[in-house]
Amino acid sequence: MDKYMMNESELPLRDVVFRTLRRQILMGELKPGERLMEVKLTKKLGVSRTPVREAIHMLELEGLAKIVPRRGATVSNITEEDLQDVLEVRCALEELAVELACARRNEEDIVSIKKAAKAFIEATRAGNISEMAERDVEFHNHIFSATGNKRLIQLVGNLSERMYRYRIEYLKNKAVYAGLIREHNDIIRFIEENAPSEARGAIRQHITNQVEQVSLDIKAGKENKER
Repeated sequence: MDKYMMNESELPLRDVVFRTLRRQILMGELKPGERLMEVKLTKKLGVSRTPVREAIHMLELEGLAKIVPRRGATVSNITEEDLQDVLEVRCALEELAVELACARRNEEDIVSIKKAAKAFIEATRAGNISEMAERDVEFHNHIFSATGNKRLIQLVGNLSERMYRYRIEYLKNKAVYAGLIREHNDIIRFIEENAPSEARGAIRQHITNQVEQVSLDIKAGKENKER
């Protein structure tokens, strides 16, 4: 079971704190560059300093926090460089995934992918960004599952948290939803038709659109701070 899907009562206290802080960072409640002060967080969350300290180290491993000796921890900035690095790797893995999925998918895989795409559409109607992100993750995970390649699935899992942050940033813009739905449908169609070249092109464009939009948002954020 995914540790983020477990009931909080089943998790160690440090993981509960980690999940809380992670959610606040991803949803923008804790802003990039904001200090993660242990004393303040212990009072706010009603826990001791130890689980807070351990949770902050877990956030650092996920790339969501930066710890500087003698200065403390801050929420990691969202940078164009990191965006490009993460999504270039994601694009390569996703292109490989759709190509393998074209050759190896079965009817059950197609049904699962279509079901996930429909769930994403329903989430956009509800307007819950966190729910949309989870449904989008499921859509892509079903494609990876259709490859039958356990090592590929593991590699994607290692990048999942870094990708999730940019996915959330992208989904904050309602103007992209219609395009995302069309892109999902194109990807499904090409996998179903066993058209690997077209599927690779569709997934590449899908990710490129995300990179370009989030890059624009990062630049806009910088300009607003400079004013």
